[in-house]
Amino acid sequence: MSSTLPPRAVVVRRPTEYELLLGRHATRGQAAFFLKSRGQDLNAVEAEHARMHAALTSALTAIPAAWHRSVVLRDDLHRFLFEDRDVVIAVGQDGLVANIAKYVASQPVLGVNPLPQRYDGVLARFAPEAVADALARMAGGHEPLVQPRTMVEAKLDDGQTLIALNELFVGHRSHQSARYRIRWSEREERHSSSGVIVTTGTGATGWARSVNLARANRLELPKPVERAVAFFVREAFPSKATGTSLVAGTCAEGLALELVSEMNDGGVIFGDGIEDDHLGFGWGQRLTIGVASRTLQLVVG
Repeated sequence: MSSTLPPRAVVVRRPTEYELLLGRHATRGQAAFFLKSRGQDLNAVEAEHARMHAALTSALTAIPAAWHRSVVLRDDLHRFLFEDRDVVIAVGQDGLVANIAKYVASQPVLGVNPLPQRYDGVLARFAPEAVADALARMAGGHEPLVQPRTMVEAKLDDGQTLIALNELFVGHRSHQSARYRIRWSEREERHSSSGVIVTTGTGATGWARSVNLARANRLELPKPVERAVAFFVREAFPSKATGTSLVAGTCAEGLALELVSEMNDGGVIFGDGIEDDHLGFGWGQRLTIGVASRTLQLVVG
C-alpha cells in the first residue's frame, strides 16, 4: 500500500444459494416447485440472497472513488492475479476468508459478514456498514490494524507445496483406509487410519476442535497467531503391522510432521475443505508439514 498508484479493492464473493438454484433449475418458478415438492420454501432463500447482495452493494459503494476495483467469484481465485497494492474484501462466511488466504501474500484481507444471524464472524469481522469507515481510513494513509494469522504448509519431496489457513488433510480420497508411515519428535509408526488433520490456531475452532473433543486426552491447541500447528490422526487402526500410539501432537515453528505414503492409488493432500485443489500422495512420496513462512494479514480494526 506504499505504492504511488491508488490501491485496488478486490471484492470476493461466492454465489448465493438462490443463484445456484437458478443455475440448476433455469427459472425461479422451477426452483420454487423443486423446493416446495420437498417441503421447503424459496422465499427464505431469496431473503438471504437479498441480504447478501445488499452487503455486496454496501462494500462496493464504500470503495474510495480514486481506487480501482475488481469483483471475483471464489471459484475463479486460482486464475486471478493479485497485486501487491490490493486490498481484499471478502463478503461472505468465514470459510471464504480461508479460501482467499492461500492466494494472497502481504495484502490485507477484510472480511465482511452479511448474515450475522447465520455466520459466526470469526474471520469475517466487519458489518457491511463498517466497511466505508475502514476503507476511508486506509485511503487517508492509515495502515489497517491487522492480525498475522499463522498458516500451515505441506511440502512434497518433488517440490510441490500446498498451504492452508485452517487445516490440511492427508489421507485417501475415498472412504478407504489411508496407509502411511508417520514420524514426529523422533518417533515413527506405520498407520492405517481415516487420515491426518494438521491444524493452525485459526482452524482450532473447526474440524480439529471436533476431533480434539472426541479424544480422551485432549490436546492444547495453538492460538491463531501462535507459530505452531497441531496434528490428529483419525481412527487409527491397531493391527500386527500398524500402531496407534502416535496419534496427536504439536509442531512449533522449525519442527515438522513427516509422512511417507504407502498408498498405490487415491492418496491426497488438500486444505481448508477444498478437495478439488489437491496434491496427489502416492506410494513412496515423502511429505513434510509445518508452519508456513507466509501469514494471512487479517484486518481486525
